[in-house]
Amino acid sequence: MAKKSDDRADIYMRITDLIVKDLEQGVRPWMRPWRAGNTDGRITRPVRYNGLPYSGMNVLLLWSEQMSRGFSSSMWMTFKQALELGGAVRKGETGSTVVFASRFTKSVADGEGNDVDREIQFLKAYSVFNIEQIDGLPDTYYVPPAKVLDPVERIESADRFFCNTGAVIRHGGNQAYYSPVMDYIQMPPFEAFRDAAGYAAVLSHEATHWTAAEHRVGRDLSRYAKDRTERAREELIAELGSCFLCADLGIAPELEPRPDHASYLQSWLSVLANDKRAIFQAAAHAQRAASFLHSLQPDADVKAAA
Repeated sequence: MAKKSDDRADIYMRITDLIVKDLEQGVRPWMRPWRAGNTDGRITRPVRYNGLPYSGMNVLLLWSEQMSRGFSSSMWMTFKQALELGGAVRKGETGSTVVFASRFTKSVADGEGNDVDREIQFLKAYSVFNIEQIDGLPDTYYVPPAKVLDPVERIESADRFFCNTGAVIRHGGNQAYYSPVMDYIQMPPFEAFRDAAGYAAVLSHEATHWTAAEHRVGRDLSRYAKDRTERAREELIAELGSCFLCADLGIAPELEPRPDHASYLQSWLSVLANDKRAIFQAAAHAQRAASFLHSLQPDADVKAAA
């Protein structure tokens, strides 16, 4: 039993170490898809064999694998799924790690002689293969990705998305931020941005902060202004949330950190060094934020949110 526990801890540590290594070189690994020279095509979330997108930490893991191994496809499946579809993973190919969070109930002593049930969360890793590592799948799996929406259509779609959230968005000044006390998003004038995509990318970051209110997803921002570590954690959540949303909306995130965000790099390194679960928690919070924003769209009841 101790061995399994050690293995689970190793998953957290192994993945955190890889992300820390990138951050130490000044690279934000979640930005890698947009830096890889493949921005002629649409950057999407990694998807399963059935077309459903991956979420949370698995988005970061598979984006990293796709970029480092040069895959153009964003579709992944297990060895068994490939067989069930009539395909076969080519000999010598190695899988990529994804994780699955679950929990089990364990009976433990409460210190007063009573046994109480406690839920124990655990993380399980398994391997998936990109479809470019698999032969013999039905032809539909090898069809080129759909044509990218024209830039104007993409921006109009993003505008509708943020309008549908109902967030109060004010314009003016030279700073972008979310005010938890007044519950509004402040954005510089549209003209202050490089282009419409830049405006939408910054807004996606602030909209992720906006989800934190108690009547939305309920993320505690009470210590944001006073505690540097808590601020770094929340900014990491907002940055990951922005990347998820940008992929969903077909726009590019802020490839260069804003001046007010550049200082977070060292803070993130400190947070990750002291807590091997921090990046997993941040990705989970970012996923909840993105899913909440998707749930506010008019077609959320007929189209699964990412």
